[in-house]
Amino acid sequence: MKHFLRVVTQFFVFLYCKCLWRGLKFVIRRFTGRCELQRICYNNKPGARRTLKIESSMRYSKYELLQSALGVHPDKVEKTIDDIMALKKINPDTNPQLGISLQASLLQIVGYRSLMAVVEKLRREPYDCENAEHENMLMKLWKELRPDTPLTGRISKQWCEIGFQGNDPKTDFRGMGLLGLQNLLYFAEHDRPTALQMLQDSLQPKHNELNKPDWEQKNPDKAIG
Repeated sequence: MKHFLRVVTQFFVFLYCKCLWRGLKFVIRRFTGRCELQRICYNNKPGARRTLKIESSMRYSKYELLQSALGVHPDKVEKTIDDIMALKKINPDTNPQLGISLQASLLQIVGYRSLMAVVEKLRREPYDCENAEHENMLMKLWKELRPDTPLTGRISKQWCEIGFQGNDPKTDFRGMGLLGLQNLLYFAEHDRPTALQMLQDSLQPKHNELNKPDWEQKNPDKAIG
């Protein structure tokens, strides 16, 4: 029964999105004389809320031009906006602010999408101990966090002093890849006092004890070691 209700619900959602909502938008445009993008830009202040609505409108548009606009190169944003306004039959002379608003929002959209792609690429790139650049970043991290303590070797128990789990820190980058190392190094370089304080706090037994769950503090003999 639950499966049947789920299927019926999905059917009505599909029907609403594909038919009723598009029909409603057509009626609203006829009544107001404005397309959905115009209504979004005129009824919302500049900012994340408006940009998100514009992105959603373009993503679910029936026009391929609007869908593909979300992935255009930043250099082609202005030309894309002109094409969208032509497609929507919007006169740029009587709607000068619309083009500016759409361009600003689309630049934000393609910008953060590009950033997400770069971040995901870094996350998927594994740490390579044969890569000199990777090794240099790792050594630099040690110097930032332990400036007065020479590292005895590439494989060493000393790495545990700055939070790594074992003798070879490369094994700790399995989940986040090179992104994890870059974030740690950036933190250590640009906010060193905070990074050192956090490291010092994490090494204090009393601090660790306070961070344990209440049941573990009250029953230390039952804690899982």
